Amino acid sequence: MDYLPVFLRLDGHPVVVVGGGTVALRKAAWLRRAGARVTVVAPGVHAELAQQAARGELRQIAEEFTPEHLAGAVAVVAATADRATNARVAASARERGVPVNVVDDAELSTFIFPAIVDRSPLVVAVSSAGHAPVLARRVREQIEALLPERLGALARFMGARRSSVQRALGAFARRGFWERVASGPVATQLLRGDAAQAERALGRELLAAQLPVGAVARLGEVYLIGAGPGDPDLLTLRALQLLQRADVILYDRLVSEAVLERARRDAERIFVGKESGGEDPQQRIHELLLRLAREGKRVARLKGGDPLVFGRGGEEIEVLAMHGIPCTVVPGITAALGAAAAAELPLTHRGLASSVTLIAGRLSDGALPDWRFLANPQHTVVVYMGVAQLPDIVARLEAAGAAAGHPAAIIERATLPGQRILRGTLSNIVALAQAYRIEPPSILILGDVAAFAATEAGAAPLPRAGAPGVPA
Repeated sequence: MDYLPVFLRLDGHPVVVVGGGTVALRKAAWLRRAGARVTVVAPGVHAELAQQAARGELRQIAEEFTPEHLAGAVAVVAATADRATNARVAASARERGVPVNVVDDAELSTFIFPAIVDRSPLVVAVSSAGHAPVLARRVREQIEALLPERLGALARFMGARRSSVQRALGAFARRGFWERVASGPVATQLLRGDAAQAERALGRELLAAQLPVGAVARLGEVYLIGAGPGDPDLLTLRALQLLQRADVILYDRLVSEAVLERARRDAERIFVGKESGGEDPQQRIHELLLRLAREGKRVARLKGGDPLVFGRGGEEIEVLAMHGIPCTVVPGITAALGAAAAAELPLTHRGLASSVTLIAGRLSDGALPDWRFLANPQHTVVVYMGVAQLPDIVARLEAAGAAAGHPAAIIERATLPGQRILRGTLSNIVALAQAYRIEPPSILILGDVAAFAATEAGAAPLPRAGAPGVPA
């Protein structure tokens, strides 16, 4: 280990930055965030540094560096473009026993600035000991993606209650209590910004910790997570964070294996999708959610697309609320947006469409849409689960006045390997789908935007209608 990782308390202490350019500006910003009293020594400085000095946020000495500038400093940063000046700063600092950082020169430095993930008061520092700063920044980015933005709020919440918990619980019980707080409903509520619910959850945890083991059942929680259209790189950061926390994953056939691979390795996986020709599994899903949460488990209900867009998430929220189970909803990129992006089709476009309707393709006479409204080519219609009902959908649109040339596009397996994009019109889209054996999961997009192609490269990978061997 080339360096000992330490965290310096600089609050109110003087630190000198020699240099006045953009690098000095960045270093001064970090030092000020840590509470240091910053003095910048340079004949000329960046305009923003000058403004900060004018506002009294730091001190500027418009002079060339001399050793006397280090009087009283607890640390110094050399950030000039001149190596000789940086070397003089380093030598002067060493003579006075003042820690020195010379930017991009580890040999002259006695300390270095790590790549920092700031979730104050929680701070993560990553260093390559000066060997590969770019790699250290890359690692920092990966860590930052895993740490929720409100993690600092959770740390402050826990810190503010340490004394009261110490009074209420013995040393043996406290560790397990804080572990449950950091990874259970208290943390979930804090990270979603609901301090009041977090306080109530903390009270329940504290009560349970004071009772004999098994005297009260500890509730788990449920995460309704949108898995997006299939590409795991389209998962939200919040989805990834909760997938890494969940003890059990309930998933269906619209969730790709690549998405499941982003979950915690030791999490139990339970398939809850509907088998071909089988019964509706929703009641079983409700029963599983309740049973697993009552066992104290963190349950991720992973759904393709967005959980509240044709995902029956609303029904699951109702059941969980009825039984007092904590629930967090994490939105996902719904299939309409994922398919449109994959096909480079704008769902709205000036001159083509100014409105969008999402409908389910499984039609029932009890809840039919207004087909005359949907037949307008300047209104985009996105049909979920519509491949099996495609002839019926086309017939209803034509009966409502849609022209034979009304554009249509089908995106099969959007964002996944093997994605196919088929373009046509109402007159031939059924024949095209049959000719190319289009299968679920597929999205149907109707309206003028379905004919949009910014470039030929962005058009359909499949042959266009009218090409040799393709229905016209």
